[in-house]
Amino acid sequence: MVKRRIWLSVLLCCILAFTMLAGCASNETGSENNAAPTEDYSIKIGGSSTLAPIIAQCADSFTEEFKTWDKVDTSLPEEPIVIFVSTGGSGFGLKSAVDGTFDFGMVSKNLKDEEKEQFANGSITQLGSDVLIIGVNSENPVAQVKPDLTTEELVSIFSGKIKNWQELDPALPDRSIVVAVRDLGGGASEVFDAAVMKGTPISDEALQIPSMGALAGKIMDNKDTIGYVSSGLVNQNPDKITPISVDGIAPTLENINSGAYKIGRALLLVSKDKPDNMEQKFLDYLLSEKGLGVVEELGYVPVAR
Repeated sequence: MVKRRIWLSVLLCCILAFTMLAGCASNETGSENNAAPTEDYSIKIGGSSTLAPIIAQCADSFTEEFKTWDKVDTSLPEEPIVIFVSTGGSGFGLKSAVDGTFDFGMVSKNLKDEEKEQFANGSITQLGSDVLIIGVNSENPVAQVKPDLTTEELVSIFSGKIKNWQELDPALPDRSIVVAVRDLGGGASEVFDAAVMKGTPISDEALQIPSMGALAGKIMDNKDTIGYVSSGLVNQNPDKITPISVDGIAPTLENINSGAYKIGRALLLVSKDKPDNMEQKFLDYLLSEKGLGVVEELGYVPVAR
């Protein structure tokens, strides 16, 4: 139901935006060439596929609650609330926020100092944290035979040095391991490299998956697949994806909050310029009890209120 509401929100936003644009085009046809351009009251947000469902669900609730901007703040015009949410990865979110394609970029990674500098005159807003959990298909016996893997074993699996489950443990089936990762260079792959691989290349045979949802789907569809998955997706599919501990540390909420489990990343919205009143009102909503409740509802760790 949540997923249907999210995509319905995005679809309705697109239909409404198309209608608005069509109306503008019709007006321009019969107007003089020096007519002032119509002001844009939409908010455009794009980037991380991990953060997108959170933002889309909040946009849906925000739009349903207020409907027009003047209901949010009387100083704003009586214009329909239109919030676009699109995916493309954290790198795309960063680039598009910098070049102005989006008002906000969605980023699921810890920013480097040089990346933070690009938003020195704008904003960096953390909504919560995501943990990358080493996940396997729940039908895979590795969860019972070896529920804990060392960092060295993970490096061997993801680099392709260990290719068969029996090479990991003789009690496991004689079947090939299917390694699934996010597209290299993205936010999740950077986090996994920094925390686990530490420069060791991912196997050329690994499946590079374009979104975190598709990666989780690959694990659920193939019992021999292992990959790193956003904690939210694991929490949403407890009967299909089984988490594996790393170096004796399970990805529990206690270990995540204490920092004991280290394969994690921030969930951020970034903007090149200081948010205007309209944009700030939506940011405030995201950081409210309602907005952060969505972060928690979808299985992530919300920023402290």
